Amino acid sequence: EKITNDGGVLKKILAAGSGSVPPKHSVVLVTYEGKLESGEVFDASQGYPFKFTLGKGEVIQGWDRAFATMKKGEKAILTIKAKYAYGKEGSPPEIPPNATLIFEVELVSFEPPKKAINPDYERLQALRKAREEDA
Repeated sequence: EKITNDGGVLKKILAAGSGSVPPKHSVVLVTYEGKLESGEVFDASQGYPFKFTLGKGEVIQGWDRAFATMKKGEKAILTIKAKYAYGKEGSPPEIPPNATLIFEVELVSFEPPKKAINPDYERLQALRKAREEDA
């Protein structure tokens, strides 16, 4: 499945998840193993989920795009071209320039962003409570 129109981020689902996809700015917990095209593993979560905020640029662009399409419990293989990963520079010494990266990932869970609290609503609630206590 193409995540980006140019095919720079591809996803192959290994196990379907359930529920909805995480809204933008959700805090997501993921497990992953990252490999170069040669099959060499350059990074892995090693059983400890990795946490990041979706859509804030805390991770490579390919991850922000791909995890936004996944459901809780979904396992997938992501193929991410350099443009959506570490680009022309790479990330020495592990990731060479212009490297396509392959990740086996799972979206363990996510927490949607907290709703903005309306200060006027809170003020009204406090006034109501004060009136009830005075009565």
